[in-house]
Amino acid sequence: MSKQQREEFLADTHVGVLSVTGEPGHPPTSVPTFYAYEPGGELTMFTGTQRRAPKRIEQIKQAGVVSFVVQREEMPPAYVTVEAELVEVTKPTHEQMLTIARRYMPEEHAQGYVQTELGDPENLVTLLTFRPTRWLTSDTSR
Repeated sequence: MSKQQREEFLADTHVGVLSVTGEPGHPPTSVPTFYAYEPGGELTMFTGTQRRAPKRIEQIKQAGVVSFVVQREEMPPAYVTVEAELVEVTKPTHEQMLTIARRYMPEEHAQGYVQTELGDPENLVTLLTFRPTRWLTSDTSR
């Protein structure tokens, strides 16, 4: 894919899979996630701990780099994999989370989802921002 094609593909609405190095002796951790991306910009996503220890967040901070892949589910297959460096780890605002959630669900569901995530004091919600550094792509329709 050309630079423009890969960036537009990543900007489309896909569920991405984030992978980060595992603990010593363990495989990488991979998890599906919602995200936002604008061509030429940074990749953002949020994650909550769902009342568990923030192990994945700590792994991401420690590694400083991740792999992120999105794919076309229907035929012909296509994918974009991005190797990306961690730029920032912050607490998301309500609006930042809504921007991402609205890509995947209707407004009323997005509002409820964000309120639930932010409303639980035991759920540590973190916004992760990454800068793409290397792209791997394939589009079998071309």
